[in-house]
Parts: sequence; structure tokens; C-alpha cells
Amino acid sequence: MNSVDLKAVGAGFSDLSFGSQAVFRAALHALSHPGRPVDVAHDAEVPTHGHAAAAALLLALLDPDCRLWLSPSLAGSDAAAWLRFHCGCVLVDEPAEAQFAWVAAGDEAPPLASFAQGSEAYPDQSTTCVLEVSAIAAPMAEPDATSWRLQGPGIRDQVGLTVQGLAPSTAAALLAERALNHAAFPRGVDLFLATPRQIVGLPRSTRIALEA
Repeated sequence: MNSVDLKAVGAGFSDLSFGSQAVFRAALHALSHPGRPVDVAHDAEVPTHGHAAAAALLLALLDPDCRLWLSPSLAGSDAAAWLRFHCGCVLVDEPAEAQFAWVAAGDEAPPLASFAQGSEAYPDQSTTCVLEVSAIAAPMAEPDATSWRLQGPGIRDQVGLTVQGLAPSTAAALLAERALNHAAFPRGVDLFLATPRQIVGLPRSTRIALEA
């Protein structure tokens, strides 16, 4: 990580307990209702790199025992210094070593299979990946919008989700990777999509298909 002046690192939650609990509840709500955008309200002074909702989410989830992988544009940024300062987390170079991963908008996400998958006995030892997008429920007229149909636990019948701003290679590979990820249940990677202000949960139990 590049040297960063800690005096320039922004503050975390003004009330650590209340702030962390509020964002953690938002994360649980998002995972309990896959495909539903959830607002992430917080008062943290988030870093200049990365989406605010993603930063606040990880601020609430990480602790000194956590290993975090950051995509290239985040790895040497103030986001890395901010999370290390406030959470004490360990930054790792390999996705397979990470309990959490943060992929910035525009960065290519590693294949889901490259992250920790957990085991049959300990499925919780897999990676949770936070993937930045520019918008959710964006108009399909936008050239980089992707529309999905979601099914699985927490969803009545099915729900549609339109995502804008995924890296083209990521959007193309994600459906096939998610199918393999779902087939390995209870092993597998849980995903959060993050816009600047909202998150969407895509747990490993959710099935994703292109909207017809």
C-alpha cells in the first residue's frame, strides 16, 4: 500500500456502535430480500476512491481479524488506508486469501471461483464480495445496462433487477459464474452490488438469469 498521511484520513462513524449496527441491519435486509435496493444511511467521512455505500458497508463488516482484497484502483488509494485505520483489517494480494473483497467501478472482477469458497463443514469461510455499479434499476435504453431475473430464497416467485455500470467482461462472465457458484451450495461467494448510496444483496442461494 502506498504511504498515506493519516491526518488526511476521514473519520469513521460518529457513533461506532450505532453506525455499525445501522449499516449491518441494512446489509442483512439486503441479503434477506435479494434484488431489492437498500439505502445505506451513515455519517462516515468516506474516502475519495470508491462508492460511499461500499465503503460504509465494509466499515461495518470488517474487524482486525478480517482479510480484505481490493481491486487495483483501490489497492493503493485512500480507501485502503481508511479501512486499515478504522478496522485494522489485513490487506491480502490474492483473492483466495480474502474473507471480503471490494471491486471498484470499472475494475475487472476476478472470477468468482478465484475467491475463497468455504467448505461443506464451514461454508461461512467463503469470500463476501462488494461489487460497485453506477446505478440499479437504470433505464434499459442505457448502453451498459444489464437486466436480470432473480429467483430463490427471500424472493416470491421472481424479481427483476436492472444494473448499470458493470465492466463488460464482468457482466458477460457473471451469469455463468453464478450458475456454478449456486450449484456448489452451501459453498460459494455472496455478492453485494453497491451504488454510491444503495446496496443490493445477491447471496449464493439466488439464481440469476438474463431477463427475456
